[in-house]
Amino acid sequence: MVSVTQALVMTFVMGAVIFFCRAFPFLFFQKKTSEAFLSLVEKTAPPVAMTVLAFNAISGLIKDNIHISIPVLIASAFTALVHLWKRNALISIIGGTAVYMVLSRIFT
Repeated sequence: MVSVTQALVMTFVMGAVIFFCRAFPFLFFQKKTSEAFLSLVEKTAPPVAMTVLAFNAISGLIKDNIHISIPVLIASAFTALVHLWKRNALISIIGGTAVYMVLSRIFT
């Protein structure tokens, strides 16, 4: 059981962390020198986040069952190739989804 003092300390610490997380961008990004850093983050953060999510999803399937992951791997490679070829996220996602749906029906 947590005492009242411990609960108050934890509440204060959590409040300070939340306040700092909300105030940090305003304090850190006031200067003009941070514009280059922000433009770099704006360009790289979304692709990096999507890549991490994709590899996380694929690695979970490969660990569970290699037989089921064959359509996923082929569809992922197809999606990447179509995206490199056409440079259109919508076409690559729809094409990769269609390839996965067809292959999942064939392999299962």
